[in-house]
Amino acid sequence: MALAGDTVRLKCHFRTFEGQLVDPVNVKLTIYDANKQQIEQITLTDTNKDNGVYFYDYVLPDDKQEIIFEFRGLYNNEKPILSRGKVKIQFN
Repeated sequence: MALAGDTVRLKCHFRTFEGQLVDPVNVKLTIYDANKQQIEQITLTDTNKDNGVYFYDYVLPDDKQEIIFEFRGLYNNEKPILSRGKVKIQFN
């Protein structure tokens, strides 16, 4: 659980089927609300990665109770690779 208006670090690890960390191309971070409606999309750069681990510092909205985040890129002959997660938001 995180607080509305706070900054959280969203993170994912891209791995092959064998478990090796990989760096896909054209990595984007998409933020959705609880109804799966897109809030925003961010193109990540080399400053947002470290050997297969991607991250982004995101300020949580004040008007949502949950966000879904999706890291998506292309790897291995331009096949999609992605990771999703949720952040529950509370306002105290």
